[in-house]
Amino acid sequence: MWEVIKSVLAAFFGVQKESQRQRDFEHGKPKTFVAVGVAMGVVLVILMAGVAIMAAR
Repeated sequence: MWEVIKSVLAAFFGVQKESQRQRDFEHGKPKTFVAVGVAMGVVLVILMAGVAIMAAR
C-alpha cells in the first residue's frame, strides 16, 4: 500500500519517474490507485479549507 501512496503523491506533484509509471500500469490495480487518489484529494481539500478558515480569523 505504501508504494501506491508514494506513486499517487508523485503523480499529484508531477514528478513521477517513467519507470515507476510503467511499473504501476503493469502491476497495480486501477481501483487501488483511484481510491487512494480520491482519498488524498479529499484530504487536500479539507486541509486547504482548514487553512483558509484559520487565515480568515
